[in-house]
Amino acid sequence: MPTKSLEMTPRKSPVPAWFAGEFFGTFILVFFGCGSVATAVLTGAQVGIFQVAIVWGIGIATAIYLTGSLSGAHLNPAVTIGLATWGGFAWRKVPRYVFAQFAGALFASAVLFAMYHGTLVAYEATHQIVRGAPGSEATAMIFGEFFPNPGGKPFTDEIRLRVTHPAAFFIEFVGTAILMLVILCATNPKNASRPQILTAATIGLTVTILISLLGPLTMAAFNPARDLAPRLFSSLVGWGSVPFTANGVGWLTVYVLAPIVGALAGGGIYRMFFAPHYAAASSGAE
Repeated sequence: MPTKSLEMTPRKSPVPAWFAGEFFGTFILVFFGCGSVATAVLTGAQVGIFQVAIVWGIGIATAIYLTGSLSGAHLNPAVTIGLATWGGFAWRKVPRYVFAQFAGALFASAVLFAMYHGTLVAYEATHQIVRGAPGSEATAMIFGEFFPNPGGKPFTDEIRLRVTHPAAFFIEFVGTAILMLVILCATNPKNASRPQILTAATIGLTVTILISLLGPLTMAAFNPARDLAPRLFSSLVGWGSVPFTANGVGWLTVYVLAPIVGALAGGGIYRMFFAPHYAAASSGAE
């Protein structure tokens, strides 16, 4: 008998590397992240915003480590658009990357719904939440995001006053700008202090910090695919119009447009204030 294990002959995958990377990477991101929200809301397993945030961060870091060599691990339409604008990523690739990201997020939503369905039904019955009726954002938040963070409870007029629509836009804008800046700085090969093997962990920890700070306000999306695909899924499986009406047009302005504009701003800051100095330092000009 052979004493060494036989290596399997690699076969050509029928799926392009970029699609596998963006689809499965975004799947992991949403599965870990929305899964942590589901356990927090439905079971109380995650206590406090940091416990939810750290699962998100670890999920993102894991997804980057697994898929970075396949697609660059964008996993976020805002990041893809930011990289196309400021990082030399080809614009012709943007639509297909965004498609793969949305597909991965949608599939993760379906898997989570199947896993938590019984627990969800029991929670709704216990708390007298009628799915699809006003107030069911208390459970729709497992998938899409709302401002202010419902915390598993229906909105009231008093709660709505905590975060206004303009404030929510600004929060998502700033959070995504910071995330984009970190991504570009941490991956620039001319940055002598870049984390290198810890790049994915650095990005994941950045998301953890941002969610810890901003999650109580807007649930901290920073990613149109992470929000819109699960939001659409929740609308199709019983929540109806609630995911798209609880915050008015906020689903579009706060959770789609603000992250994209934020990523563009973060990339602009990187290009103006960081990239020139990294280049100068690497050439010995400074």
